[in-house]
Amino acid sequence: LQLHHSGRYCCQATVGRILSKRHKSAPVTVVVQGVPVSGVSLVAQPPGGQVVEGDRLVLGCSVAAGTGPLSFSWHRQGLVTPLATGPRYELRAAQHRDGGRYHCTATNGGTAADSPPLWVTVLGEQDPLASGAP
Repeated sequence: LQLHHSGRYCCQATVGRILSKRHKSAPVTVVVQGVPVSGVSLVAQPPGGQVVEGDRLVLGCSVAAGTGPLSFSWHRQGLVTPLATGPRYELRAAQHRDGGRYHCTATNGGTAADSPPLWVTVLGEQDPLASGAP
């Protein structure tokens, strides 16, 4: 069921082929109530939100409960406008300026809920000599 299925319903039966013998039930009102959005969570790849500068960071947002069409928006501390919409946010090549506190917001048009914040840390570019590579 969807919220738009709310309304008045009745059933009608026709006895035989004679159109004058229709039987109609009493109308009944059906109200479909939405489940509020709750249990919003955020996951990061790589885990923990630590990424090396230039590497890819993917954030995912999901909900434990909530009916209706869900929409998602991505936010970073200090910015008024959302960074993006959709259940996934990707930085293809993370930069130092991308570090900070992120959260996602999920809404179903009636209720909205935020994920707990995730602190994203962008580490300096790996030095191949420091890791023992030739």
